[in-house]
Amino acid sequence: MTSTDPTAALEQAFTRPGPGPLLVGFSGGLDSTVLLHALSQDPAIRMHGLRAMHVHHGLQALADDWAAHCARFCASIGVPLSIVRVNVARDSGDGLEAAARKARYGAFETALAASEVLVTAHHRDDQAETFLLRALRGSGPDGLAAMRPWRKFAAGRHWRPLLETPRDDLLAYAQQRDLPWLDDPSNEDTRHARNFLRQRILPLLRERWPQADAAFARSAVLNADAVELLDQEDALALAMVRSVDPQALSASALLEHAAPRRARVLRRWIEALGFPPLPGAGIVQIESDLLQARADARARFVWRDAVIERWRDLLHAQRLREPLPPGWSTEWDGSEPLSLPGGDSLELEGAGAFASPCRVSARRGGERILLSGRTHSHALKNVLQELGVPPWEREALPLVHDRAGTLVAVADFAYSADFDVWLREQGARLRWRRSP
Repeated sequence: MTSTDPTAALEQAFTRPGPGPLLVGFSGGLDSTVLLHALSQDPAIRMHGLRAMHVHHGLQALADDWAAHCARFCASIGVPLSIVRVNVARDSGDGLEAAARKARYGAFETALAASEVLVTAHHRDDQAETFLLRALRGSGPDGLAAMRPWRKFAAGRHWRPLLETPRDDLLAYAQQRDLPWLDDPSNEDTRHARNFLRQRILPLLRERWPQADAAFARSAVLNADAVELLDQEDALALAMVRSVDPQALSASALLEHAAPRRARVLRRWIEALGFPPLPGAGIVQIESDLLQARADARARFVWRDAVIERWRDLLHAQRLREPLPPGWSTEWDGSEPLSLPGGDSLELEGAGAFASPCRVSARRGGERILLSGRTHSHALKNVLQELGVPPWEREALPLVHDRAGTLVAVADFAYSADFDVWLREQGARLRWRRSP
């Protein structure tokens, strides 16, 4: 056991520029009890703002007693506490531990103000466990970087000031000050991977290598340093392959980079768009099917609710959208926005309504349209190709027909000659609004 007092490390970390008021995730366990107590002893921290939040998962029989304990402790040190109840999905497929963590951080995200910093009590032993778990999953440098002291989170930031502090130091701090804390019995359940490492594997490693935790934590820091350098190169490479549309990349430009760099660029691109993380199988399929596809082919990779499609020289990333149902049609007079299957809408702006109701439908194939300035009609398929409308948008296009059944509008991409004249006379326009 060492004698380091974590208070000094906390004070040093807090001197970083602009930390803002602090919201401490407080479970009532040893780690968060020491963290909250140490922070509460600093007048400067209190002056900036300090409060705690206990997430009530409702998973343990004593959950209400734990919440009451947290309230008593916070009252004893004069720190405001909020208790938030969450519902933990028991059938998410990720396991109860992961589901509880997701619910907990969802509550923190909702509670965190724009200027606040979320503070959690992850320490060096936690860092070592995280490093080992990710190594066992075959993670690369990004995963092995494990937890960072600072990261962006919700409207503010997330701070982990104890990542270099061993748990023994926290125990010594609590015992010296006779602090009360809770022991969660679920931490003894070795069916959970982290508990198995903590209870069975790490003690065995420490018998042979007493500094095992410090070594793993140090490796995490070195990986974080390497990732920072890689990220700089990734950002440059992504800028070189972007198109005007942020949701599209040049396939030919991407192929000029080495395969490992392509994989990193693709992941960074998808992350920046806010889509679900790109799985390893996706990288493999994009390499084999999308990047190698012919320019006139349509290749795609779908994961969760997102899709990447190759069309011409571009990779397009977007939320997965369903085409209009085959055979769908409805009557519309233009007086109100028309809700389309799948969440899109069609609106007539600048005119009260059509002179007579129109019929809006999905594509059936074989449609033709007489465009303004043309002497004969053209196949809709050819018009869409000329306009450069991607295949996935063609499938969702609402077509507007007049009472005689003549195609007068292809969403807001193309109008017939007569309909174009009518819109101009009315000072109106048709607008196809895509759902987010």
